[in-house]
Amino acid sequence: MSAQTDVLPPSPLPVPPAAADAATVPRIVPVRRTGQWAAAVAVLVLLALALGSVIRNDAFQWDVVGEYVTTASVLRGLGLTLWLTALVMVLGFALGTLLAILRLSGNRVLQAVSWGYVWLFRSTPILVQLLFWFNIGALYPQILGVSTVNLLGPVTVAVVGLTLHEAAYAAEVVRGGILSVERGQVEAAQSLGLGPWRRLRRIVLPQAMRSIVPPAGNMLIGTLKGTSIVSIIAVQDLLYSVQLVYHRTYQVIPLLLVATLWYVAVTSLLGIGQHYVERHYARGTAGTR
Repeated sequence: MSAQTDVLPPSPLPVPPAAADAATVPRIVPVRRTGQWAAAVAVLVLLALALGSVIRNDAFQWDVVGEYVTTASVLRGLGLTLWLTALVMVLGFALGTLLAILRLSGNRVLQAVSWGYVWLFRSTPILVQLLFWFNIGALYPQILGVSTVNLLGPVTVAVVGLTLHEAAYAAEVVRGGILSVERGQVEAAQSLGLGPWRRLRRIVLPQAMRSIVPPAGNMLIGTLKGTSIVSIIAVQDLLYSVQLVYHRTYQVIPLLLVATLWYVAVTSLLGIGQHYVERHYARGTAGTR
């Protein structure tokens, strides 16, 4: 009797995905953003119409703008504005850093003094502060035997008033930056035997700069534009310089455009610089671009 060997039928080959029924494969349809594109087109059309109306409107007197934008008086006013902005920011942040350190100290008296300073100067308008300093001779004719009637000129009043005002805001910016540093960093520095000032300079401030730079950059741009208020006390900044011209020529709109163009140009450059400074201090952190 011969042995019979059972032969198993061959197993069916797997069907490749490409050969599957096309009807069973879902078709990917891109999301249609018709509304967004329509809104974008509408905004571009409105911007083009607005820009065209500004360019074609003869009331803007662009020829007069081009004539005065680089005159000597305007450039002198621009130079004074830049100098005033830089000096006020340096002095304001120096005083503001000191106030922030006093606010974070363990001494209740120093904390109260720092808090009171910030509260007072943030509670009063900068224009009122400038007018008080401008009329300091009427309030205190003599200080320590020195006559104050003609002691402070308009530029000095502008520097003092703006610096004291900016220091109050700078103190809060620096204090917030210091508080953003992890407590463990300070404790590690203490364990290494570093003194308070060395901890602040080597450990705390370099890390706090990541939180300080963005609001400080906004303060710088705000201070540049805010210096225009010193024209009220006859400081010949950029705005006061163009005011002198249009008081003589009665060409108010084109001269205001001259000041506007310079403010826009300088603030744009400061914004670009702020971007790179922020990127420098944000190295090694998430979201760095």
